[in-house]
Amino acid sequence: MEQTVRIDALTYGEAGIGRLDDGKAVFVPHTTPGDVVRIEVTEDKKTFAHARLLDIVEASPDRVAPACPYAGVCGGCQWMHVSYEAQLKAKRDNVVSALSHLARWDVETAEAMVAACVPSKRELGYRNKLELGAERDAQGRFTLGFRSESSHQFVSPDACLLAHKTIQKAPKALRGALRFLEGNKDLGIYRVGVRHSFRTGNVEVALWTPPSAFPRAQVANTLSSALKTTGIVRVLADPGKARKVKGVEVLAGHGKWRERLGDNEFSVSAPSFFQVNTEQAENMIDCVIEGLELDEDAVVADLYAGAGTFSLALSEQVDMVYAVESAASSVRDLRHNADANGAWIEVVGGDAAHELPELGALDALVVDPPRAGLAEGVPELIAAAGPERIAYVSCNPSTWARDVVRLEEAGYALASVTPLDLFPQTYHAELVSIFKRL
Repeated sequence: MEQTVRIDALTYGEAGIGRLDDGKAVFVPHTTPGDVVRIEVTEDKKTFAHARLLDIVEASPDRVAPACPYAGVCGGCQWMHVSYEAQLKAKRDNVVSALSHLARWDVETAEAMVAACVPSKRELGYRNKLELGAERDAQGRFTLGFRSESSHQFVSPDACLLAHKTIQKAPKALRGALRFLEGNKDLGIYRVGVRHSFRTGNVEVALWTPPSAFPRAQVANTLSSALKTTGIVRVLADPGKARKVKGVEVLAGHGKWRERLGDNEFSVSAPSFFQVNTEQAENMIDCVIEGLELDEDAVVADLYAGAGTFSLALSEQVDMVYAVESAASSVRDLRHNADANGAWIEVVGGDAAHELPELGALDALVVDPPRAGLAEGVPELIAAAGPERIAYVSCNPSTWARDVVRLEEAGYALASVTPLDLFPQTYHAELVSIFKRL
């Protein structure tokens, strides 16, 4: 079934949304708010439909030419065809929508609560890290690239414009070097990570493989010739979502990647999480610190602390910081970073839900959970600790909106929400929300 529709908004995803002739919502990938498009409905549900774009009848003023030829193909830049101003508006609108539809707030109250999205200084070249999957192409040759979210097609671009300029062409350089090393034998490489810091100049390449025999010296020499690095490491882990890390081998140079946030320098292991947009991460930290309104004698906890992004900044404001983290590599990094920067932080290795009751009474709390949001029962445990203010940092408006309701039921009122664009050209954003105890 073909129709012509006007696209009204961008969803939290790669699709724009419009209305069919019968009023039913229809989701159309690769569209821009204001586009008039001809579509073919591919899936017709009771209350909504999915369609594919056939033709742009009238282009929106907010439609722009993508800077990358792989935009809309590799899955990394879902919104590169949308003007940056429209991207910022859509990211804020998606937070408002989550509050109104999932937390059941009325639209006017939600609109008043959510601040404008904080723009990124760089719209391209902002990522300090690339993660590349490894596969075999149609000719059986080793290749590196990305897998599209929608089509699951594996794409092998020569460069990525979202990455820092120093590592933009790393996909091509590493693909050639690793293809040479592989030859007729499989080295077991299933993932490659590349990190760069503008501030320290560090460039790290991390090869993910199962534990097995490995030509360490040969790999180190070949990769060092392909890309100027300060460190090459091998992460020993079996493939799969769990990614249980069994060890990290240093093949050349430093065993950790170094980055600076504010006055603190971080050493980060290849398996450990770190924000990919360094400058925006600093804005996010400032937003958290400002929202918590801390006294210097406050007792603060940082749950899901990672390598210490918030913990080190909090230690500059207060006398007592508990940092709780479950990932072993991040716990080690966090302890090292606290010692290296002279920060007084009590590092607690363990699950947030298990460790939180052991911390005692708190004056303030920072939570930066994974995309799934707070685990069952955690809002009640937070209420039992009694912090006056909570800073909840989220990368997923849907699970965050669910947790807004749960925290309200536990006795906390949402006081402010600030989206920050850490991921230009994509539908993703981070948001910092502040809750006050009732």
